[in-house]
Amino acid sequence: MQEDSCGAEPFALRVIGDTMAPEFKDGCIIIIDPEGVVSDGCYVLAQHNDEYIFRQLEFGEGKYYLKTLRDGHDTIELPDLRTIAGVVVQQAGRRRADRKHYV
Repeated sequence: MQEDSCGAEPFALRVIGDTMAPEFKDGCIIIIDPEGVVSDGCYVLAQHNDEYIFRQLEFGEGKYYLKTLRDGHDTIELPDLRTIAGVVVQQAGRRRADRKHYV
């Protein structure tokens, strides 16, 4: 992944695991925009402990958190937003009706 995302193109990733279910099931394809607008509640790809993880971003009391949609997983506090590698803008589907866009 590029350090400087200026001009970076959106890319696809396959979700592995069920930490973001039921919204994102194991094996589904998500489209990440490295230049997407980061906002409270958006789904993001972030770097944490030398790996990339897919989580929902939440703002609270001047802090940033990465949360899963399933209970039983740790919430991660971020020092700032520089660890965000991109924003999920679409969940791909086999049929047009199955595709979902995120703003």
